[in-house]
Amino acid sequence: MVRAPCLLLLLLPPLLHVSATTPEPCEVDDDDVRCVCNFTDPQPDWAGAFQCVSAVEVEIRGGGRSLEQFIKFANTDPKQYFDVIKALRLRRLTVGAAQVPAPLLLAVLNALGYSRLKELTLEDLQVTGPMPPPPLEAAGPALATLSLRNVSWATGGGWLAELQQWLRPGLKVLNIAQAHSLAFSCAELRAFQALTTLNLSDNPGLGERGLTAALCQHKFPALQELALRNAGMETTNGVCLALAAAAVQPHRLDLSHNSLRVTAPDAPACVWPSALSSLNLSFAGLEQVPKGLPAKLSDLDLSCNRLNRAPRPDELPKVSSLTIYGNPFLDQGDPKDQEDLENSGVVPACARSTLAVGMSGTLALLQGAGAFA
Repeated sequence: MVRAPCLLLLLLPPLLHVSATTPEPCEVDDDDVRCVCNFTDPQPDWAGAFQCVSAVEVEIRGGGRSLEQFIKFANTDPKQYFDVIKALRLRRLTVGAAQVPAPLLLAVLNALGYSRLKELTLEDLQVTGPMPPPPLEAAGPALATLSLRNVSWATGGGWLAELQQWLRPGLKVLNIAQAHSLAFSCAELRAFQALTTLNLSDNPGLGERGLTAALCQHKFPALQELALRNAGMETTNGVCLALAAAAVQPHRLDLSHNSLRVTAPDAPACVWPSALSSLNLSFAGLEQVPKGLPAKLSDLDLSCNRLNRAPRPDELPKVSSLTIYGNPFLDQGDPKDQEDLENSGVVPACARSTLAVGMSGTLALLQGAGAFA
């Protein structure tokens, strides 16, 4: 099959001439599970991507260059390579550091529709040009997880609705970080019927108004986990109002790594989602427990804040599990508190977190303060 290499071009970078003098851009582990390609050479050897054909997890970075030269492959019909694509072991794919014409990106998604890909990550991409007309029905991959970090789109706020039309239903986890636009076109967006986790962490410019715009009403009916680490949130009440406006019912809410302040006395009252059972307020710079928290929670995390005294019972919700290590009152307080902390097996990392507020959610996870994977 002379044109068989072109098929893999839709899944991996396209082939150019092989050069014996070009350094090998791709590395595969000993078990053929993970393959990483970094095409940083001025004249990259794209043929090196063939090493990734048998890998389960593939990471490809384009060295920041434009892939406009490959736009002709956007018209390749992947149906003729159906059997080969379906036989690939590929389950997780990361594509990053490139300028990609929108038709080429969507052609890749179309081809991946014949694969068994479950997790797709796009990082540091500039998607150029208008999106092509959507297919009559979604022909892209049946993803469980879609992650986007620092991806810009020429279509502005309409990008999610347009991208959604190329993906099969069933997406369960959506991660969007360092987004250039989260003001989605709600009228054009279809409901994410199966989405249980939405992670908008590491969008410091989002804020509570932006959250209201991003949480399109009735578009996330199955939402259970909402992560808003380092997302410009200012008050717990403002977040509550945004959740109420969107009519979402998350079970777990992560507001860690935001600079939270006290809610103004004249702020409108708000009723928290009845399903909310876990609230993470760690690394939020809190000097007191915020007022107006849910009346009852299973888990409340107030660790690594600036609490100078132990919270009174009347300041706390009825809570099954309270995490409160790493606050100043413990450093100078009852030695029994310190003993209980040591016996808990938790290793506080707050001393290393002077830059915690405003840092990525990844650090929060490494420090054991996050509730989301």
